[in-house]
Amino acid sequence: MRIARVIGKVTLNRRMAEVQPGSYLIVRPFNRGTLSGANAGSPDETPVLYDPLAAREGHLVGLVEGREASVPFRPKKVPCDAYNACILDTIDFNPVLDAPAEQAQARPR
Repeated sequence: MRIARVIGKVTLNRRMAEVQPGSYLIVRPFNRGTLSGANAGSPDETPVLYDPLAAREGHLVGLVEGREASVPFRPKKVPCDAYNACILDTIDFNPVLDAPAEQAQARPR
């Protein structure tokens, strides 16, 4: 599961029978730097996820990707790449500090 911020929604004007009816959101996944406050996240990656929980723009969500994203729809086969598993209120992230440069160079490889 990855953490992401909702940045928009998808509106479809035609529906395929295979696509699950519901809400689809555009999200920006967080990386380690985003969680620690060092950067704004990756502007290159904006996946679309299926949202059964009614998340809105600005909410933090738990993003499940890959095969696990289609598990809630079993036994039906649906084309779903990402699924909103939870809406987060807060994040408490304390990153482990990197080793000083001289210690990193002294390590045997």
